[in-house]
Amino acid sequence: YSFCTLLEGGVGDIMSSEQLKRKVLLMGQAHSGKTSMRSIIFAHWVARDTRKLGPTTEVEYSHVKFLGNLVLNLWDCGGQVSFVKNYLSSQEKHVFSNVAVLIYVFDIEMGPPLHGTEEWESQLTVFKRCLASLVKNSGNAKVFCLIHKMDLIAPDQRDEVYENCKFQLEEQVREALAEAEAPPTLTQNVTCFATSIWDESLYRAWSMIVYALVPKIDVLQRLTDTFCGLCQADEVVLFERQTFLTILSSRRPDMEQHPDDHRHEKISNIIKQFKLTAFRQGSLVQSMEVTNSRFTAFVNQFTSNTYVMVVLSDKTIPRAATKINIALARQKFEELIDSSSELASVM
Repeated sequence: YSFCTLLEGGVGDIMSSEQLKRKVLLMGQAHSGKTSMRSIIFAHWVARDTRKLGPTTEVEYSHVKFLGNLVLNLWDCGGQVSFVKNYLSSQEKHVFSNVAVLIYVFDIEMGPPLHGTEEWESQLTVFKRCLASLVKNSGNAKVFCLIHKMDLIAPDQRDEVYENCKFQLEEQVREALAEAEAPPTLTQNVTCFATSIWDESLYRAWSMIVYALVPKIDVLQRLTDTFCGLCQADEVVLFERQTFLTILSSRRPDMEQHPDDHRHEKISNIIKQFKLTAFRQGSLVQSMEVTNSRFTAFVNQFTSNTYVMVVLSDKTIPRAATKINIALARQKFEELIDSSSELASVM
């Protein structure tokens, strides 16, 4: 009863029709891996097959339906020098206006310590110019810097290389904001990630990007917290259905910090690959259950746009009770989605 009451009283006006589309720029120099990561996240490619992809010419537009009515208007911008010049001159207003998020991909292969400083400095210079154009045309946009192809760096050097690159990027951000006479607080809108298509780091970065795009994420968080508590679950994780990116999670307040901060992304990657394998065999995965001596994990299709994972370590809780709780929550969420087109935009 309390779960349903909170849902009915806590949703409110989630989003207006103007918020249904989110313009996302995906930029970086040629061959930095932009289209490869887009194909892995949204087109279900596996990493090894991205070698077949050709270079992007000019701008490739795609509309990705995400979480119901929320549409990502994704602009994959070719990184060849001639195209970049046009983005920053004659096409500046067209490219950089009404942007919600800029994702800028830095190719670590073309920078220290693998190659040299000249190519890296070139990437920094172009990034700074793009940032200036973004501040001028979309001052409230969020910026995500992906320091990419980190798998090429020796494991014992990755942290040092990443921190060094991050420091240099933050310097460029501060300089660009100062030159544009923009508030220095806008540096809070810039986030860096170390990424690779060969591990879960790519899913972690894109999950955080999606988190920034979903309106009223605090409403979803509150509902998930309530659901977690009423199920007496150790943890509840909500995934987007198509991409299986992590949207948000909730865990029991008295639980200790888990030693693996990347476990959600690892689980996301594993389940997505399992779903793709099953699909190729003509099967669809609607639910699965994993049980061992320490916990039971339920993974179920939740709403029409999400999957949920519920993890319990308390063996006294009947498995049937957890399944009923998931079904009841699903029904309530779907009722709210059907009765409000605004809510459908975030579920």
